[in-house]
Amino acid sequence: MAMSTYQVVEKFVSINGEGRRAGELAAFVRFKGCNLQCSYCDTSWANEPGCESERLTKEEILSWIREAGVKNVTLTGGEPLLRKGMEELIEAILEDPSQRVEIETNGSVDLKPYHTLKKRPSFTMDYKTPDSGMEKEMLLSNLELLGSEDTLKFVVSSRRDMEKALEILEKYRLVGKTAVYFSPVFGRIQPVEIVDFLMEKKLNDVKLQIQLHKVIWDPQKRGV
Repeated sequence: MAMSTYQVVEKFVSINGEGRRAGELAAFVRFKGCNLQCSYCDTSWANEPGCESERLTKEEILSWIREAGVKNVTLTGGEPLLRKGMEELIEAILEDPSQRVEIETNGSVDLKPYHTLKKRPSFTMDYKTPDSGMEKEMLLSNLELLGSEDTLKFVVSSRRDMEKALEILEKYRLVGKTAVYFSPVFGRIQPVEIVDFLMEKKLNDVKLQIQLHKVIWDPQKRGV
């Protein structure tokens, strides 16, 4: 049987810029390719046909993670769950009880297969709001699968986006079930506008999330 390989565009150690473990060190593996084209995508370069990448085996990725010496592992993209053999890779990483795996996923790929793994990763899942242009691609059944260790992220660039996020939160009763974040599209909406909306709607247990890596480094810088 041919050994599975994974097309990786970059791997690096930095801080988690967002999510439950924001500010903590993490080993990032970014996989090539995505099935969506969001209007505000900040990693569209990773989806371009000519983007440089390397094909790595499971063992090569595991070896790099061990050498990194960091407990938090973030698998991102692109859309990592499109990659063949992802379940096998996740299980292999989590064989080390000290490791924690977070999957950054765009909300369009079924999460069910990952709920049957021996040890489950955590998910940071987007719900693509109207301004993204990709809302129609959302797999709504995924919302029911999110739990206390997961995060639901609404990337917003307008009041319309925030109103839609509120509609989804209320319809699926998600606040209190999973962590919920509103994250501003860099350069399109001011964080204070999100704070004002949260106060207006009295949205308890919903957090404003600022992408720390874009504050610390140049917003266009890669490998951070």
